[in-house]
Order: sequence, then structure tokens, then C-alpha cells
Amino acid sequence: MDTRRLVDPALLPVLDTFPTVALSDALLQPMREAERFAQFPFNGAPEATEAIEQSLHTAPGPAGAPNIALTIYTPRNAKHALPCIYHIHGGGYVGGCAAQLEPLHRPAAYELNCIIISVDYRLAPEHRFPAAIEDCYAGLAWTFANAEALGIDRTRIGVMGESAGGGLAAALALMARDRGQYKLAFQHLIYPMLDDRTCVTATPNPVAGEFIWTPHNNCFGWSSLLGQAPGGPQVSLYAAPARASELSNLPPTFIACPTLDLFIDEDVAYAQRLMRAGVPVELHVYPGGFHGFDIFGGEAPISVRARCDGRAALRRFLLADVPIR
Repeated sequence: MDTRRLVDPALLPVLDTFPTVALSDALLQPMREAERFAQFPFNGAPEATEAIEQSLHTAPGPAGAPNIALTIYTPRNAKHALPCIYHIHGGGYVGGCAAQLEPLHRPAAYELNCIIISVDYRLAPEHRFPAAIEDCYAGLAWTFANAEALGIDRTRIGVMGESAGGGLAAALALMARDRGQYKLAFQHLIYPMLDDRTCVTATPNPVAGEFIWTPHNNCFGWSSLLGQAPGGPQVSLYAAPARASELSNLPPTFIACPTLDLFIDEDVAYAQRLMRAGVPVELHVYPGGFHGFDIFGGEAPISVRARCDGRAALRRFLLADVPIR
């Protein structure tokens, strides 16, 4: 595969700065250690640092499991209950942490005048499915239970995630619908990791997945999560949301994916199925982008456009009667 010629020219320097790495069991621990101290670039108003309060909370985990950590970003001096983004970080189900995202979450909470709650969930392969999704559900349950104390409007709580976090957000929307305990206002999915069967498709996309998140890494992530080879017949829809046969009664959805991302086919297919199920869907496809282009692309026009599109969708989801900056 040689798709560098298809990359948006403004993104080419990113490929030299962030080389593609092949994941392995031996690499997991040093990768996670590095992630503890690494943060994504700050994109937002400088005043957000003072305007947004960050706090750490511990919530009960699923039955028989450890407690979970939640990082909460709250606008200071809020005069009324605010909408909430319940965010799930990415990392291929084997890495990532909420702390990395402070440079993104603090300005987002400020600009959208909302509360953001970011959950740290158990990672594979040490913790197989359903550990991660049940942790995410437990954090969501805590959010709804403590909404009044946190200053959150329960009618405007939605889920958001990127990559594996997007897959978990989609799975959480399905789980919340099926269990019938919590009604979500929206799901905001950025190149979500939805379908383990992409690892074994007979007709892989010939121009997707060369950069950042490769077929090798995808197989490693899914195998780590499932504890078995991906693509088999007994995979839960709460592990791989694309496996869900019924997509009706899900919340309004935003999905974005670049054309060179390994997930492009599964994401577009999921968006189409949501539409056919009567779910309001906004789908954005970015020619010449690859996995993570919106975060790592800095001021490249395509990256700026993607971030603006995503932020605009969140404004529409959150707006209602609350003033948005």
C-alpha cells in the first residue's frame, strides 16, 4: 500500500512527526507510561484555563469491579444547570487516558459553556470485554445520579468519543437504550472503531489504513478486547456496535471520518444504517485525512475544518435554552 500521494498536502509533515508504530504486548507498558505524561496540543482561548475548574472524582465501578476515575471540567460561576458531554478517550481499547485530553476538554467546556466528564476505563488485554463498556456505563450512571449536585441538566447529557472511544460511545448509546435507565441527548462519534469484522473482510479498502492505525494494530486492539480472534460469530453488539441488528431509537448522531482512515467503510456503513433506522445523522467525510488528523494536524486547513465541524455539531446538540459562547 502506498497512499501518501492521496494525503492532503498540509498533513504530510504530520506523518514525519508521528510515525506509525506496530503495537505488541511488549510495547504496551512503555506506551502507557508515555501516555501518562503526554498531552494533545492546546486549541482554544487562553482564558479557558481560569474559567474552567477541573476536578477528579471516584465513582463506584460495576458490581465486583474496582471504582472508576472521572475527570470533570466545569465552568466557574455557572448560573443554571448546564448540558454535559460524557467523553470516552481513545487508544485502540489498549491505551489512552483521560489526562491526555485536558488541552482539548478545558477549552471545549469554556467555548460550549458545558460540563465535560471524561471517564478512565479498564484497558485490554488485562481486562477483556465487557470491562471497558461496563466501566463507561457505571460512570454514566454516576453522572445521572449526581446531575443536580454537579449542576447538570439531565435532559441534555450526550456521549462523545474518538476512535476506540467512539466505539465505546456508540456501544454505550446502545446499552443505555436497551437497559432503558438513561436517555441520551446525542452521540458524537469521531472516526469510531465499530466493527471487528473489518479485520477479516474479504475486500479490504485498498487506500485506507496505511497511517497511524493500521490493519495490524486494528487486529491487535480487537483481539486484546475480545480475547479471541476478531470476526467470529459470537461477538456482542456492546463490543462491536456495528454488530447491532436494530439501530432505531438511538439519539441524534454526528459521525466524522477521513477517507484514508481504516474505519472509513465501517463508519459510513453505520451512518447509513442509522439513517435507514430513522435516526437523525450528520455525516462528515474528509478527503485526504488519516486517523487522528484533526488532533495532530494543527492548523492544517482540513484539521481546522474538522474541529470546527465537530464543535458546531456539539453546539447544536447542547444549545437548547442555554447561552453558548
